[in-house]
Order: sequence, then C-alpha cells, then structure tokens
Amino acid sequence: MTASYARASADAARVPYWLDDPSRPDPTDPLESDTEADLAVVGGGYTGLWTALLAKERDPGRDVVLLEADACGSAASGRNGGFASPSLTHGFENGHSRWPGDIETLLRLGSENLDAIEKTVQRHGIDCRFERTGELDVATEPYQVDELRDSIRLQRQHGADVEWLPPDRLRELVDSPTYLGAMHDPEVALVEPARLAWGLRRACLDSGVRIHEGTPASGLSGSGGAVRVEMPGATVRAGAIALATNAYPSLLRRIRLLTVPVYDYAIVTEPLDPAQRAAIGWAGRQGVGDSGNQFHYYRLTRDDRILFGGYDAIYHYGSRIAPGLDQRTATFELLHRHLVETFPTLADIRLSHTWGGVVDTSTQFCAFYGRAMRGRATYAAGFTGLGVAATRFAADVMLDLLAGEQTERTRLRMARSRPTPFPPEPLRWLAVETTRWSLARADARDGRRNVWLKLLDRLGLGFDS
Repeated sequence: MTASYARASADAARVPYWLDDPSRPDPTDPLESDTEADLAVVGGGYTGLWTALLAKERDPGRDVVLLEADACGSAASGRNGGFASPSLTHGFENGHSRWPGDIETLLRLGSENLDAIEKTVQRHGIDCRFERTGELDVATEPYQVDELRDSIRLQRQHGADVEWLPPDRLRELVDSPTYLGAMHDPEVALVEPARLAWGLRRACLDSGVRIHEGTPASGLSGSGGAVRVEMPGATVRAGAIALATNAYPSLLRRIRLLTVPVYDYAIVTEPLDPAQRAAIGWAGRQGVGDSGNQFHYYRLTRDDRILFGGYDAIYHYGSRIAPGLDQRTATFELLHRHLVETFPTLADIRLSHTWGGVVDTSTQFCAFYGRAMRGRATYAAGFTGLGVAATRFAADVMLDLLAGEQTERTRLRMARSRPTPFPPEPLRWLAVETTRWSLARADARDGRRNVWLKLLDRLGLGFDS
C-alpha cells in the first residue's frame, strides 16, 4: 500500500456510501408462514421492485408478494454509480452491432422508459435527486478521439442527440489535463441509487404489494396450474412468478450459465471545498465516463463528494459471491491513483467510503429475457452494470411475457435473444481472465485488439471490463 493511499483512506468507512444513510428504512418482517398470491416476485432490487410496482399499476387488484433475501436495494441497486442511461443495450454500439434493424426502435423505447422513470419519481415523491445532467464520454488517449467521432456520426444517423466536444469546450465544463475531447449525451440522468430503490419500495408498499425482507427463496416447483416458491419455514403458492435475482444464482438452474457475477468497486471522497470545486469546474454536475475498454465512471454527490469507480472488474473462480469480497485494497488504491491523475489538484483529498458489489454480465453485454414452467415463470438478467434504467423496461417485458401479450417490446429481437452460455469451470475462469488481460492489453496498444478479442467479436460474444 502506498503512503498516499494509506493517508487518504485512513478514516474511510468500508461500506457503500449510498447505503450509509440515516434515511434507510426499517426492514419488513420475514415470511414465516405459507401464503398465496397472484404474482410472486423474487428479488428486491430494481428489477423486482419495478416488476411489483408495474404489476399493481396494470391491475390494482392483483395480489403481489415480493421476497428479498436481505433488504431491498442492498445489493447492486444500492451500490452502483447512479447513472440512469436511456440505453437498453449497454450502449449504442452494442445494440447496433447485434440488432441493427431494431436500433431506432430501441433508442425510442429507451428514451420513453427513462421519461417514465422520471415521472414515477415525481409522482411518488421519491427523494433520489433525479437530475438530467447528461453524460460525458471522454477520450483520454488519441485513438479514442477517432473512435468517439465515428460513434457520434453513426448515432446521429439514427437520430441520437449526441455531440462532439473539443478539448477547450470540454475543459470549460470539467477541467482535467487528461481530456482530449468527449461525446456529450444530454439525455442521461443521475440518481442516488439506494434512495431510488427505497422510494420504489415505499411506492410498492403504498400500492399494496406485500414485501418480505430477510426471506431467501431456496426452491421453485410447479403443480396444479400454479408455482410454489420455497423458503425456510414457508412457501408461497402463486399463479405466476417473476425472477429478479440477477447476479445471484437463479431458481431456474438452466439459466445459471447465462451470466457470471463480476465485482465492481468504487471510492468516494470527502466533500470538496469551494477552492477544490473551482479548480475543476463541473458546474453542470455531468456524469463522466472514459473511453477505454477498462473504463472509469465518476460523478458528484449531493454534498459535492466525488464517486470514482469502475476499471478493475474482478471475477472469482466458481462464480463466488461473498461479503468479504466487497473490499479489495489493491483496486481502491488503483482507483485513488487514477482519481489523482484525472484531477491533480485533488492530490491531498481524503476518502470517506470504499466498497464493492457484484453485477451480472452476459455474453451479449445486456439483459436477456425468457419464460419457463409453461409460461407461469419469467425472468430477466444480465444487465452488465447498466441496469439503473433498463430494469424498468425489463419489468415491462416480463409482465408482457407473463400475460402472453405480443407487444412492441416482446417483438424486439433483443427480447427474444438468448446469450451464449459461459463454459463450466475451469474454462469459465480461463475465458474471463484471458478476456480481461486482452482488454487491458488493447488499452495499452492504442485500442488494437488481439486474436482472442477478434475471435470474440466474430462470435458476437462480450465481457465488460
């Protein structure tokens, strides 16, 4: 550990900044006796909360029960950067390369979905600081300038409202010596992620959803035209079920190889003083990401801290998920060094929080959907770290599938596509590590992709850094 990082992190809390909040709600009671419902939802993150809320909006008389193993919003939904992107496909390039015939529909539906989130936040009075700040995708290496310009031209051909910002205009917005230009997407919003989850939770409760936290589901079966969700000491018998466990092992074993859990890490600084803010500008409070394969994302919080995350995505052998993996000093030290390189005037800034969390990634880089158990079960997973907004769209897709409805959403090729499964261990670990090494090498070689990455490109496979 370097001396500079040791000083910066000496007093940092080893918990997610967003969850370290006195407004965190008290948990609901676990389910301790058998019950019945029209719809059971497993998982209390964004996907499950949106599914439960939208189910009640579609049919206020529907009896909905939501089961969460821990507390709603305690996993990825309360630990992310809070970037609410209109993209349903983890970025335009991914969507265009996979489903070019649907790309303009996907862009429109993504914008409508984000608008609907904003209206929900306003209607329910959710205090999550929803801000249409836009996002800056910055180039920090010369080769990234050409790549961003090419992307902007292609996106504008399909109606996207993005523009190129040359270095002088960019540094008037956010001043860093590393910036060579940026793509500006004005549509992206920032939110306080845990408060969004808690607000959706409250909206669900107000609409009559029964939420049971501290209730891990352990099994799933079907009989007599219904499904049974099993948990220690209780069962739920329901007419239908929506599975929203994302990175955690699905109750449907057949889809477990379609995702892998990857740990993402972040640090948060102490609040910037006026002089520190003046040195870097950032009056527009835009979200920022950089353009490498191994990329950072960063933003300001309500009280002018900098959240700085990403870059060093970690997969653990056997798809291991454990609380002890939420902390990784080597990654936090790396992020701190990169933060200071980005903003040298903050060399003495101290950190208030460090944490990690697990996200689910799929080989198609974005969510996939499906039905099981003769149409009585549905699922969505594989958001690959860009699910703050896309989870609401996923909820609508799942409810359409359960209803057996042919809609514009369910007719999308994306909604009918399934990712290539990851191989079993040890090939899975080898493939992921080879891909991570290759992505880092491409960043060091002006974006030139090696034979392994070119093979993955040809096969239509992906892995997010």
